[in-house]
Amino acid sequence: MPYTSPNWSTEPWNDSQMLECSMVVPENDDTATFAFRAPNGAWFDYQPGQFITLDLPVDPKVGPKGNVQRTYTLSSSPSRPLSITITVKAQSTSVGTRWMLDHLKPGMQIKAFGPAGIFSFHRHPSQKYLMISAGSGITPMMSMTTWAWDSGQMPDIVFVHAAKRPSEIIFRERLEQFANRVPGLQLRFTVEESDPFRAWPGFRGRLSQIMLGLMAPDYLDREVFCCGPEPFMQAVREMLQSLGYDMARYHQESFGLAVSTEAEAPVLDDVTPVDGAVAEITFADSGVVAACGETDTVLAVAKRSGLNIPSGCTFGLCGTCKVKKISGDVHMVHNGGISDDDIAEGYILACCSHPMGRVSVAV
Repeated sequence: MPYTSPNWSTEPWNDSQMLECSMVVPENDDTATFAFRAPNGAWFDYQPGQFITLDLPVDPKVGPKGNVQRTYTLSSSPSRPLSITITVKAQSTSVGTRWMLDHLKPGMQIKAFGPAGIFSFHRHPSQKYLMISAGSGITPMMSMTTWAWDSGQMPDIVFVHAAKRPSEIIFRERLEQFANRVPGLQLRFTVEESDPFRAWPGFRGRLSQIMLGLMAPDYLDREVFCCGPEPFMQAVREMLQSLGYDMARYHQESFGLAVSTEAEAPVLDDVTPVDGAVAEITFADSGVVAACGETDTVLAVAKRSGLNIPSGCTFGLCGTCKVKKISGDVHMVHNGGISDDDIAEGYILACCSHPMGRVSVAV
């Protein structure tokens, strides 16, 4: 492909122009980075963390023109304005991403819209950042971290990322190269399982309150940016809320919802215990009914009522206080002491479960 000199005299690229695919870089299984440039040599101007929408000619059966529109976060940084990149991972239900991995090659031109979006640390200046991501949610964090690296100033970023295994940590080598040069970038990776025959010295297991405290002891002082699947982001929100974090300093980007303006941003209406709200716990096996508050734990109310629930750590790690919930809802933020299967069967950890209204437990 012939090299196109940058045209600094022109206006930056806008979506009235096409994008030309210039490079495809495989990252790991079903994941690749696509680089694009402007055919006329225009440069790119956007905020790190923003997204772009691609108009992909997937299949004539899909619509009148055979095109689908898919939104992807830019993994590149505007501090490197000659091209833009997106890093995509195909899921089992992917249509547009699957087409890109199978058919999009250097030299092909496609229509695009944007860049747009409000998920950028340029909109929330701070001395210290905590970036938390999972899977391909790492892409906006990579964009912002690259900007911080290119700025020439020492960053203060704790970069937390969760992946299934070490080999699936996208951008790992590039991030480690950054971190090797600037002590202000601290990388904290956690994985569900190790790669066969490869030692893993990092964290292992689901991200938890305890793990977060070890990764970033000063989390209360940091501006938090989070991106990943919705269940992951909800778990992060619950962790931070339970730890007393100021959620006005929490910002998230969703896989499923492209937000272009502040007015479009969804309201995070997580149900959490409210100080002063009245609740009630029925200990069914003992015939005891106890009035309490939503901020009380099931374990604390049981002890106050003269009942004994065996317990150990008291912060959701050991699993000793597991009991069966018969009815009602609780707010539980644990640290790995209970499995998803147990939760699905109705079990809770009494030490970190708060009653939301009326609750009955088998105690």
